[in-house]
Amino acid sequence: MTPPFAVADPETGAAVKAADRAHVFHSWSAQAVIDPLAVAGAEGSYFWDYDGNRYLDFSSQLVNTNIGHQHPKVVAAIQEQAAKLCTIAPGFAVDVRSEAARLIAEVTPGDLNQVFFTNGGAEAVENAVRMARLHTGRHKVFSAYRSYHGATSTAINLTGDPRRWPSDTASAGVVHFWGPYLYRSQFHATSEEQECERALEHLEQLVAFEGPQSVAAIILESVVGTAGILVPPAGYLAGVREICDRYGIVFILDEVMSGFGRTGAWFAADHWGVVPDLLTFAKGVNSGYVPLGGVAISPEIAATFATRAYPGGLTYSGHPLACASAVATINAMREERIVENAADIGERVIGPALRDIAARHASVGEVRGLGVFWALDLVKDKATHEPLVPYNAAGADNAPMAEFAAACKKGGLWPFVNMNRTHVVPPCTVTEAEAKEGLAALDEALSVTDRYAVNG
Repeated sequence: MTPPFAVADPETGAAVKAADRAHVFHSWSAQAVIDPLAVAGAEGSYFWDYDGNRYLDFSSQLVNTNIGHQHPKVVAAIQEQAAKLCTIAPGFAVDVRSEAARLIAEVTPGDLNQVFFTNGGAEAVENAVRMARLHTGRHKVFSAYRSYHGATSTAINLTGDPRRWPSDTASAGVVHFWGPYLYRSQFHATSEEQECERALEHLEQLVAFEGPQSVAAIILESVVGTAGILVPPAGYLAGVREICDRYGIVFILDEVMSGFGRTGAWFAADHWGVVPDLLTFAKGVNSGYVPLGGVAISPEIAATFATRAYPGGLTYSGHPLACASAVATINAMREERIVENAADIGERVIGPALRDIAARHASVGEVRGLGVFWALDLVKDKATHEPLVPYNAAGADNAPMAEFAAACKKGGLWPFVNMNRTHVVPPCTVTEAEAKEGLAALDEALSVTDRYAVNG
């Protein structure tokens, strides 16, 4: 049988592209200058266009297809649920919604046993912050500069990357701080231990100067995602937990990107044994097959709303089709040992290969990550750590990264590129052979960025 990606149909592809350009308004884009790829299909770790080009998905789309494309058990679960009950309001008790919440509570850290369902990660963050503010009676929320928490009102103000700037009201009660990042330390640290100690001291000083009695929450990505795959040093998350406990501050961990197997554990917080008060999730909970996110809630915060109405809700909260896909996803991840596969591939294949690549390429400054969650920090000069392109580069300034991305795609690899970094984030189901195929294509494409580096 001819594989579907080998059957070219450029006429249909042109029609799809034309309809898109006529009617679809794309996110984060200047509409007149983008050229979206018309996608014909996907399966496992690959997707393909109408011209017969197949791409190994080293981006997992937006780092969310953790179980790969078109997983048959999840597709079947959505179909079965659609035949039974397509939709019902959030106020009803429904078997599939209850089961999804139960399974999520089983795998989240500690005693986060209740789940508020949202349609995605940004809404999860919005509601987690609302819960923290109502629980504490305080307003300020601390978040890191190198972060992304979503594009809705509060979430975009919490975000620490340039996408915040056009929407930043400077009145949302948000205080930004520097998280640990030894490679480009804000604290003049020379070791992971120093970076951890000084980052915690910096955070506690800010809390003191802002007034602890006014701080509702500190929100962190357990492992920073879009802003660089920044793995915290040992002791950092526990140190933030201790600061929160000392001042009665709610600790929120954003696991929208790092959760559900991405780091080789169910949640990134599991690597350090830290339990937050609230945990936000989305993406990998069902690989984005149907929009779903949520907040896992501690008993103490849940008790705040035992006899007091929680003032928040969504028409599609706990949508049956989304919950059915989550149930099937979590069960498949257990049955097929997908979390274990992510850990194994990261430790045995991806990590060693990326470190070897870094040693051979003048433009690779640092390798960091775990599981199937990795970043290459690309530089002009390994000695000075000068980024390959300026912060928030655009146009001609971003040419090295644009050329690198084009080289990846020409080699059949779909990359995740952000600023001066490329992230290696294939599905958690990626095989050893697929990982090696992608790493070889990445290795070849880096010859483009080496031309812009000292000694390249």
